[in-house]
Amino acid sequence: MDPRDDEPQPWSPAGHIPADARRMGLNANVPDGAMLEFAGALDSTKLSHRVVAWVLLVAFLTPALMTVLFLLR
Repeated sequence: MDPRDDEPQPWSPAGHIPADARRMGLNANVPDGAMLEFAGALDSTKLSHRVVAWVLLVAFLTPALMTVLFLLR
């Protein structure tokens, strides 16, 4: 066995998907898994990553809030 076999390859995914999501069959090649991979790769110490996280939060919550407002109207 080559000692480099244990090292991750540059083209392999970093593995930011939680174990329970992987058990459900999600990986970076399916849309929901790709979103989990992307969100899991964000680093809270970087300002740009925090901005992206807030933009994603607004993008996902806006349709839900609009639907609730429409139903209450």
